[in-house]
Order: sequence, then C-alpha cells, then structure tokens
Amino acid sequence: MRIIAGSCKGRPILAPKGMDTRPTLDRVKESLFGIIQFRLHGKTVLDLFAGSGNLGLEALSRGASFAAFNDMSRDAVRVIRANVEKLGFGQKSVVMNVDFAQAIRSLSARRFDIVFLDPPYRAGLMEKALKELSTAGILNDGAMVIAEHDAHIAPVDTGALVLYDRRIYRDTALSFYRLEGEE
Repeated sequence: MRIIAGSCKGRPILAPKGMDTRPTLDRVKESLFGIIQFRLHGKTVLDLFAGSGNLGLEALSRGASFAAFNDMSRDAVRVIRANVEKLGFGQKSVVMNVDFAQAIRSLSARRFDIVFLDPPYRAGLMEKALKELSTAGILNDGAMVIAEHDAHIAPVDTGALVLYDRRIYRDTALSFYRLEGEE
C-alpha cells in the first residue's frame, strides 16, 4: 500500500498482517479521493475502523489539518502509530484502541468534517456506527460520512444521517451520508 497524492505521494505504508484487516483497494481509494479532493484542505477527519490508517493518512497527505484514528485491534493500532510517525503526522493526529462507540464518545470535544467508516463487512457495525455518529454531536455543519461496505448490502438512512450518493466498484460500495437537511 502507498499514499497516492499530496505531501507524502508515493510513500509506502504498512498494513497489519493476517486476514482481519481488509485494506481499501487502490482503485476504490483513488475514486474516493477524486470525489472529495476539493473538500479536504484544512478539514478534520475521523478514520473510525482504521485498519492501517490508509484513508486518514491519505487525507492528511492531501491537506487535512487533523485525523483521529481508531481500531479495536492492537496489531492494527501498532501499525497505524508506525505509519503516523513514519509519515511525520504525529502532531496532526491521535490514535485510539477502543470500541467505535467509545471512540466517538471520547472525541466529543472535537468536531469532524469527514468520517471514514470501513467496518468489517457483514458484522452489522456500519448501521450502528451511523446511528452513533448521527446523535453524538461530533459532526460539523456540512460534514460527510463515507462508508465502505459490501456492494450487495443496501445502505440505509440512519438517524440524522441520510444517504445522498452511492458508488459501486465491483463488490465494494462507497455510500456518502450527510446530516439531514443539509445540501
């Protein structure tokens, strides 16, 4: 895996060993960042099921001002910390190793512009995370939540977050959410 663009373009990043972490495919990542590229500069990002930190690190490389990373796996968190340090983003990030709901609650003093959700497929965590995010009060006005999930699972509107766009890349889908009432 590597950083695609920005200040760290071309730099490799580590990934956790084993099958527990499923990295976002390069073609999906390129498409995602092509869609949001003009919404990143100076923004705050939450990479909630971070794995290697791939998406949050790409956002920082492309100009995001801060990223919070969370993953339940200790191995993943070790890799995220190593990647953050390797790329020089230690002052612009925080790395947590807790349940996603606990991470959201512990970040209540911050506000985020972009949230990446890439939970284990078919674990039922995407809907739970969307519900938690919709009521936690950590999203800035105009914030977007981007969920990566199995393309065969239909996304749902959850709480105050409503689906406004969906892109499919073979077996992977990206669903884009915003707070209800925002354009």
